[in-house]
Amino acid sequence: MEDTPLMRELTRDLARKKKLEGLDLQRPESTRVITVANQKGGVGKTSTTVNVAAALSMGGLNVLVIDADPQGNTSTALSIDHHAEVLSMYEVLVESAPLSDVVQAVPDMERLFCAPATINLSGAEIELVSLVARENRLRNAIRDHLEEREQRGLERLDYVLIDCPPSLGLLTVNALVAAREVLIPIQAEYYALEGLSLLLNNIELIRQHLNPELVVSTIMLTMYDARTRLAAQVAQDVRDHFPDQTLETSIPRSVRISEAPSYGQTVLTYDPGSSGALAYRAAAYEINTRPAP
Repeated sequence: MEDTPLMRELTRDLARKKKLEGLDLQRPESTRVITVANQKGGVGKTSTTVNVAAALSMGGLNVLVIDADPQGNTSTALSIDHHAEVLSMYEVLVESAPLSDVVQAVPDMERLFCAPATINLSGAEIELVSLVARENRLRNAIRDHLEEREQRGLERLDYVLIDCPPSLGLLTVNALVAAREVLIPIQAEYYALEGLSLLLNNIELIRQHLNPELVVSTIMLTMYDARTRLAAQVAQDVRDHFPDQTLETSIPRSVRISEAPSYGQTVLTYDPGSSGALAYRAAAYEINTRPAP
C-alpha cells in the first residue's frame, strides 16, 4: 500500500477511532476551571473551546462554557441565542447579575451549558475600569454559581471552560484570574512561539499579582498540516520547550472544523467521523486523564 499523507491520515483516524470506542471519561475530584487563551487571533481558540467542551460533555461530564469574547463566536457555534437583548456575560461582569440568570442549555447536548456573550460586552472593558475588585468579578461569579448549584441539589459541574478575546484587556485578565488552568492553542506555523513568550510573561504577571494558583496545564497544537515540514518543526520546538504541557494529540487543519459553526454546531455533531472530531475527542480524553494541577 502506498505511503501518502492521505493514507497516513486514514490509518491514524482508524486507530484513533478504535482507541476512543468505549472509553469513559472520569469525573475530576472538583470542578476544573480552564481558560483558553492566546492573544494572537486566528489560532483556533474558539474551535478548541467549543469542541473540547462538547467532547467532554459527550463523555458524560457536566460542562459550562463561558463566552467572554464580545464577538460571541462561541455562543454562535453552540447555537445559543446572543442578540443584544439576551442576558449575557455583560450583565454578570458589569451589573453583578448571577451567572445562573444567563446560563443556557446547549440544544441537543444534555450536559453542556453556555453563558453567552453579546455585543454589549465590547463596552465592558471600559466600564470595568471603575468597578471595585474589577479583576475578580468573573472568579466571584463562578464561585457563587457553583455554590448555588450545590444548594439547589444539582449535579456538580465537572469543567468550566472560558473563551476570552485575543487581547490582554480586563476581560482576559478576569478569565485568567477566575481559572486554575490555562489551555493555550498554538497554530503550527512560523510565528507561533514568538507570540507564546509574550503570553507566558503576561500569565506570569497575573500569577504574581492576582492569581498565584494559575498554571499553564495544557498546550494544544491546532491547524496542523502533516504534509508540511514546517508544521513538524514547529511541533517539535513546542514539545522541546514544553514537554509536560503539550498534548500528544494535534488538531488537523480541517474544512469540517471551519464549517461546523456556520450550522450552529460543533464538529463533533456536524461530522462525528471526521479527522477533526476524532482529534478533539482524543484531546479531551487526554486533558481528562491528566491529573489536575
